[in-house]
Amino acid sequence: MKNNNIIRAIGYFLLSAVLTGIFIANKFWLYSSVNAMMLSGAIAGCKWLMQIIAALIFLKQKKWEFIRRIGFVCFIGSCVLFIYNILFYLPLPMGGFSLFVVSIGLSVLVMIAMYYNAVRKTGLSLKWYLLWLACLAVAVFLQIKVVF
Repeated sequence: MKNNNIIRAIGYFLLSAVLTGIFIANKFWLYSSVNAMMLSGAIAGCKWLMQIIAALIFLKQKKWEFIRRIGFVCFIGSCVLFIYNILFYLPLPMGGFSLFVVSIGLSVLVMIAMYYNAVRKTGLSLKWYLLWLACLAVAVFLQIKVVF
């Protein structure tokens, strides 16, 4: 079961990175430079990397199960973001930037709920969830203040 968790976790995070990369690249007009675009992706990835490192260090038998679960959370969050790339071409009452903000907001809300479930289903302390929320808040702050 451990190998299955490892393979699935890697797959989820890789797919998520690809989808998020496409999302960011398609919104090049929002970024002031390629460096800002790369920084945006790095900030998004770092909050997940911190969780993976913490799980590898502090969790014993449940680490790969938890990493697989949060990998799935990350993947679904990226799928929600990616929907923007489809909706952008439909005749909707909201335009590019508004749809961008709504997509990010919806993705964050979905991930908040799913991350909580991942922590609960793995049997971890609520502290894991609260620390991830803190990482998420810092990441959002950095995206707004540093990238945009």
